[in-house]
Amino acid sequence: MFISEAFAQAAPAAAPGGIASSLTSMLPLVLMFVVLYFIMIRPQMKRQKEHKAMIEALAKGDEVVTSGGLLGKVTKAGESYLSLEISNGVEIQVQRGAVVQVLPKGTIK
Repeated sequence: MFISEAFAQAAPAAAPGGIASSLTSMLPLVLMFVVLYFIMIRPQMKRQKEHKAMIEALAKGDEVVTSGGLLGKVTKAGESYLSLEISNGVEIQVQRGAVVQVLPKGTIK
């Protein structure tokens, strides 16, 4: 009374072209991913690799800038922390990952 009878329907006809048309419909999606990879993902991976190499190469005497904007000279280099002299007699400890740039020698006076 409330539920109508279900009638079996014939399966929809296959689209003309078959596999070729489905591949051409996926082509824009694939091209978009390739462009995204070369424009965004690959350069970001390259920057991460360069930053990691810079962090590992830090040594005593290097002048650096931290992510917070502090300038200092590395006085001690540990495995995961650095001691920076930011002023005469003032030393702070920062994580190695907080360093964003190594300055040329003699920049800080």
